Amino acid sequence: MGFSFLEHKMSDHSESLREHIDKAATLIEALPYIQGFRGKCFLIKLGGSAMENPDLLDALLRDVVLLEAVGINPIIVHGGGKAISEAMESAGIESKFISGQRFTDQNSIQIVEDILGTKVNSNLVRLVKSHGGKAAGISGTEVFSSDRMLGINENSEEVDLGFVGSVKDCSVEGLQELIIKETIPVVSPLSKESSSGHTLNTNADLAASALAGAMHVAKLVYISDVLGVMRDPDDDGSLIHSICCSEVEPLADEGVISGGMLPKLRSAVDAISSGVGKVHLIDGRIPHSLLLEIFTNTGVGTEIVP
Repeated sequence: MGFSFLEHKMSDHSESLREHIDKAATLIEALPYIQGFRGKCFLIKLGGSAMENPDLLDALLRDVVLLEAVGINPIIVHGGGKAISEAMESAGIESKFISGQRFTDQNSIQIVEDILGTKVNSNLVRLVKSHGGKAAGISGTEVFSSDRMLGINENSEEVDLGFVGSVKDCSVEGLQELIIKETIPVVSPLSKESSSGHTLNTNADLAASALAGAMHVAKLVYISDVLGVMRDPDDDGSLIHSICCSEVEPLADEGVISGGMLPKLRSAVDAISSGVGKVHLIDGRIPHSLLLEIFTNTGVGTEIVP
């Protein structure tokens, strides 16, 4: 009765066929992004709940392997705060934080180095390889050169943070060699003190920002356990999808950006001023949030743009 072959097939298998067509449409939507970013570097900073939930972490690293498979060059910088706190508690050492930075003494830095290297970093490398990717674990001491960082206490006074570093320089040659070999570098947030060679604990967000700027990556992606920047933290619908660098400090003055989000946004601005294309803040608890943010027109988090 005038029905085309396609209409007939759709009527017989409409639900299944539409599902497959939708999947194909998603691939087509991703095509210009894949073409545009092929051969470019993305730096992905892993933190928050995505680091602590084995299923989320496994799925996330599978998505990272997919990025590499379509010609994008991912670099991973990871955190590990919860694992470090648990190890310190087991050793009878109380975790102490000053202005958001972990106070790190001689005993603590040995635990930090051991946990980040032998537990967190090696597990990430293993997961990448389990999905058919190639990865190499890199101690941040081979990449980041630092000076000691001072903290600010509740009286607005500068205080010693112990073995904590502020990145001043990045050595990227080894990472570039791995990228040429289609191997994903997985870098821990440690650094080497420029004056003494001592290993220093380093904020992973700030380390990621410094490395992204040194390598002029196309995208720096912070993966944590928040949707992004929201005008009302209790209203998911208040997510701000795009923020210009010039808007960060006014939003901070309004109180929209505060707490741990403020240094993250400021490091994003620093990264962009150093040559990074865009910075993204996404929630690792959302399945495939990394792919949705990069390969769809709308995205799922907050982007910071020049």
